[in-house]
Amino acid sequence: MDSAGQDINLNSPNKGLLSDSMTDVPVDTAVAAQAPAVEGLTETEAEELRAELAKVEEEIVTLRQVLAAKERHCGELKRKLGLSALEGLKQNLSRSWHDVQVSNAYMKTSEKLGEWNEKVTQSDLYKKTQETLSQAGQKTSAALSTVGSAISRKLGDMRNSATFKSFEDRVGTIKSKVVGGRENGGDNLPSPTGSGDRPLPDHIPF
Repeated sequence: MDSAGQDINLNSPNKGLLSDSMTDVPVDTAVAAQAPAVEGLTETEAEELRAELAKVEEEIVTLRQVLAAKERHCGELKRKLGLSALEGLKQNLSRSWHDVQVSNAYMKTSEKLGEWNEKVTQSDLYKKTQETLSQAGQKTSAALSTVGSAISRKLGDMRNSATFKSFEDRVGTIKSKVVGGRENGGDNLPSPTGSGDRPLPDHIPF
């Protein structure tokens, strides 16, 4: 019968004989029997406690052997299924992290951090700081809006000024003359040589 498939039966006469590969701590019953009785206990009560202790330690040895057999069987199943060591490591890490999350220390720490966060957010200093930052942001937005409005108003005043209108009229007049000269075939445009309609000589004497 496969040792990995055996049930944990603490009342079995074969308990403690599943595997010889485990290094177990022997129970020295002789030393335990020779130990003096604790003050307040009778010799009979002390003897019963020693017997119970020996039984519990023997059960611990049996459980260790059963656990080792189960782990070997688990390793064989993983090997047959093709599960790599990396997958096993991931599962162990995930299991360990889950154990940490459900541990009392982790839960107490989380509760403590939650209490501190609530105290900080409800404190007067935190509220004043938050209000100050909010007011600073609002003032900055208002200042930027005011500057933008002032720049737009200034540009509008410049466009409506007499100087800007005079400059705009001049630009329009020059543009009209240039466009009109091109439409008339360039007759009104001055010659680049400055000689009018006279043809240029073929040879210019030196």
